[in-house]
Amino acid sequence: MTEPFKYYFEDFEPGHMTEVKGPTVSREEIVEFASRYDPQPFHVNEEKAKQSIYHGIIASGWHTVSLCMRMICDAYLLDAASMGSSGVDQVRWLIPVRPGDTLSLRMTVLETKSSRTRPEMGIVRHRWDVFNQNQELVMEMTGIGLYRRRNPAPRGSAG
Repeated sequence: MTEPFKYYFEDFEPGHMTEVKGPTVSREEIVEFASRYDPQPFHVNEEKAKQSIYHGIIASGWHTVSLCMRMICDAYLLDAASMGSSGVDQVRWLIPVRPGDTLSLRMTVLETKSSRTRPEMGIVRHRWDVFNQNQELVMEMTGIGLYRRRNPAPRGSAG
């Protein structure tokens, strides 16, 4: 019998890394996202962006987070027994993402632990690093993923 998912809690070992190539970001995508969700002038207005500290249009950090999430889905999450997330611990935008930048992702498993209250679930702390085409780190994010265990211990038993 085949398992319904490729990745379960047990497949995430501390130190494991996964890398995936991502999209090239266009000016149109940057402006479209920002127009809807983060319409600050340096995201949507070329002339005002040129006069800003960024000297041109840059992607919203939230756009970069959204692109990171898509890369996470493409790399492993859509094939995983994911039970959601309890949140993101940290997001840092280090270098602006600009039109024409091609992004990539490196996911590192930082820590894993079994849930004390839900034996069918394990908790994985991840770090996601997003790079541009020059291998410059543009964003780093850490957070928690909840994953179904392949062979959970029965409720009330240790393990």
